[in-house]
Amino acid sequence: MSFNNSQRFYPETRMRRMRASDFSRRLMRESVLTPDDLIYPVFVIEGQNQTEQVASMPGVERMSIDLLVKEAKELASLGVPAMALFPVTPMDAKTEFAEEAYNPDGLAQRAVKAIKDACPEMGIMTDVALDPFTTHGQDGIIDENGYVLNDRTVDTLIQQAVSHAEAGADIVAPSDMMDGRIGGIRDELESNGFVNTLIMAYSAKYASAYYGPFRDAVGSAANIGKGNKFSYQMDPANSDEALHEVSLDLAEGADMVMVKPGMPYLDIVRRVKDELKAPTYVYQVSGEYAMHMAAFQNGWLDERSVMLESLLAFKRAGADGVLTYFAKRVAQILND
Repeated sequence: MSFNNSQRFYPETRMRRMRASDFSRRLMRESVLTPDDLIYPVFVIEGQNQTEQVASMPGVERMSIDLLVKEAKELASLGVPAMALFPVTPMDAKTEFAEEAYNPDGLAQRAVKAIKDACPEMGIMTDVALDPFTTHGQDGIIDENGYVLNDRTVDTLIQQAVSHAEAGADIVAPSDMMDGRIGGIRDELESNGFVNTLIMAYSAKYASAYYGPFRDAVGSAANIGKGNKFSYQMDPANSDEALHEVSLDLAEGADMVMVKPGMPYLDIVRRVKDELKAPTYVYQVSGEYAMHMAAFQNGWLDERSVMLESLLAFKRAGADGVLTYFAKRVAQILND
């Protein structure tokens, strides 16, 4: 920040004057968090009236479709505009080529239909990636050396995305980081008449160590074992590369872009928003959630204030919205 020669300093300028009262703090507040900023990730399982605790994510449950329908109605009443669905695929449905990913009667597809029928005002976002459906836990189809084949994978992702749109998904969200998949999906959605289906591209998705609890939640951790995703997810050391990735996805037809993980990558969120001006979202991932919950449960941090502060940080960095496992609790707080 620069100052001109005529500007007065202390005591004429006292920055604390505006902080002295609640009303003046509110008047100059630059960033505001509301339920409209929240997307709630949920894990769906087979069965009726079924829940399963996710051990590494205290307070998070996998739910059967019937219970997710009830959850959607409650979220809508709280003003949360969208849910992000992640299916937990049974082991016997996983294959080398992830055929279950585009099964029109698959778990994700049935969940979309049920929620949209019962709660049409709830926006439904689906994950377009193959790791929940592959026996090896990678996000794509692999060759004999274990390398993920880009174009072969994109063909399957296109089928998966179209199957989600046919089920009624409002947003398809490719999280795989294959080259060219946004353009391929957009072309196929257009040619099938799904001209208003939104694409949220996981454009700057880093090969992060913060994803561990999520892989437990969707049941892919055991499949991938000691493998990694370094050949397609981004190096955490890179920033310029993220801008290149985001630019390509926007050019290929993405409506929204995502940075993932969240808090360790606030600089990326700010760069994307400032330089590209596109609708920008961020995922407060499972590892971030688990760390916060551990601190809350041990009494090391205050749950309410830290939840709100952590989400406000994303808004301050430029995010238009946040995928967060705290969405329901935060919406309840904001509605009080």
